[in-house]
Amino acid sequence: MKSKIMSFVFVFSTLQVIAQEKEPGVKTFAKAVVDKFPNTRTFDVQYEALGPSNYDSRLFGNKYEKGRIEDHNRFKAAFNLPFYASKSKKLVLTTSLRYKYENYGFGDIYNYQTNETYTKENQEFHFWAGALTATYMSTLFKKPVIYNATATIDGDEKKLQRLKGFASAVLVLKRTPSTTITAGALVLLDPSSIVPVTPLFSINHKFKQSKWDMDFILPQRILFRRELLENGRISLGTELNTESFYLNLDNQNLRGVYELNQLELKSGITYEYSFTPKLIAFVKGGVNNVVSARLTEKGERTNRYVYDQKEDAQGYFRFGVSYNLFNRK
Repeated sequence: MKSKIMSFVFVFSTLQVIAQEKEPGVKTFAKAVVDKFPNTRTFDVQYEALGPSNYDSRLFGNKYEKGRIEDHNRFKAAFNLPFYASKSKKLVLTTSLRYKYENYGFGDIYNYQTNETYTKENQEFHFWAGALTATYMSTLFKKPVIYNATATIDGDEKKLQRLKGFASAVLVLKRTPSTTITAGALVLLDPSSIVPVTPLFSINHKFKQSKWDMDFILPQRILFRRELLENGRISLGTELNTESFYLNLDNQNLRGVYELNQLELKSGITYEYSFTPKLIAFVKGGVNNVVSARLTEKGERTNRYVYDQKEDAQGYFRFGVSYNLFNRK
């Protein structure tokens, strides 16, 4: 699921701008990606603080423990660099590197198996990922189309853990000054994926005689946006995000390397401000709902989880700053 949502973000953010151009090229490609997603710009750093949340968990299908997460913080950094473009400006190769740090602080925890209440030390996790992406822009049935292939390798602070990949093709079905509709398919090259092939769909629509537009990407987001103040933009809506990291466990229940995959549905408000054409900052906040939090053995499908956790809704606040080296206007 994580690779799937990353692909939605990458492909559709590109197409919804490229579809408006008669001759899509490198400049249009870069503008499309960085406009909507800060972590695709040359440099991006983000910090997120999540409020307290109660949780209840199961291990191997049996009640395990319940407790409270008092505080949860994330720091993310990303670097992206297109390093090759063909003479026709149709083929672009991009390399990227991502780092994430997560910190959990716990309150009292009750264990169902021992009927005891105890405290847990703060837990810290590090996650690294590198990727190489090839994107080819062409036409099919006289309509713009983008072919994309990405290979990623990720791990923790100890070592690299997994190699993953995906390939996709997305076609522009409709393009007018106010509306762009795209559709396609994504193939996941990941043995842990439950669904190896999935459809892609998006709509971007600017409302008539209005400053508002709608940005819909299935299943990643639905946002309503408009410009606010000079060089600023506000967005209201809901986004589906994924978070993951590796755990090296050695206890009586679990031994080995495991992967935590968490789906989060974030609803709220975002404000972005451009200090210069290259330097952009944002703040966002609202309500975070954890849709799913599951622990699997490394490389296993997420439906074969050994541990799952339910959490209450919580407030969240995130801010970030990004720098786009190649933006000139």
